[in-house]
Amino acid sequence: MGKDYTDKTLEDYLALPDDRRVEMIDGVFYDMAAPTLIHQIISDEIGRCFGDFIKKNRGKCISFTAPADVQLFHDDKTIVQPDVFVVCDRDKLIKQRVLDVPDLIVEVVSPGSLKMDTRLKLEKYKQAGVREYWIVFPEEKKVLVYLFEKAKEATDMLPKEYTFADRVPVGIWDDRCEVDFGEIYEQCSFLYE
Repeated sequence: MGKDYTDKTLEDYLALPDDRRVEMIDGVFYDMAAPTLIHQIISDEIGRCFGDFIKKNRGKCISFTAPADVQLFHDDKTIVQPDVFVVCDRDKLIKQRVLDVPDLIVEVVSPGSLKMDTRLKLEKYKQAGVREYWIVFPEEKKVLVYLFEKAKEATDMLPKEYTFADRVPVGIWDDRCEVDFGEIYEQCSFLYE
């Protein structure tokens, strides 16, 4: 990785051309490829489910889908663009981005993002204080859910695993909201053929 990608700051990130899509973690730029259509359908449907739940319950949380910037540690070295995320403290929102940590983050794994989503971002999100983190694996048709907020010991950090036939409960809302992955799969199953 050359100097063009390392030792970066928020100023460098904001100076990028609008058509360049990168994330910055610990001052390192990571290029982001365009998502597949399956990825987009899954992200959109999860975001819609979260948004519908919030609206129906007149909640203060807001659901976002990528691309939207999250300045994860409120420092000038880490900006991510999670596929879907929920922020319940509106004081963390400014016009340009989220300052600090979302309550819930969902990443939909693409072929080029496996290591990033399952290792680097997993650790960063846990360190930052994300309450709940979902990793969706479209090819394997599975979802891993990390309930960081509810974990008391290291063994509690193990994820719960679901399939695309399951309804996945949302922990930050005490399981009152569920995402029906069977329904989501129906929306994009033709693309698997």
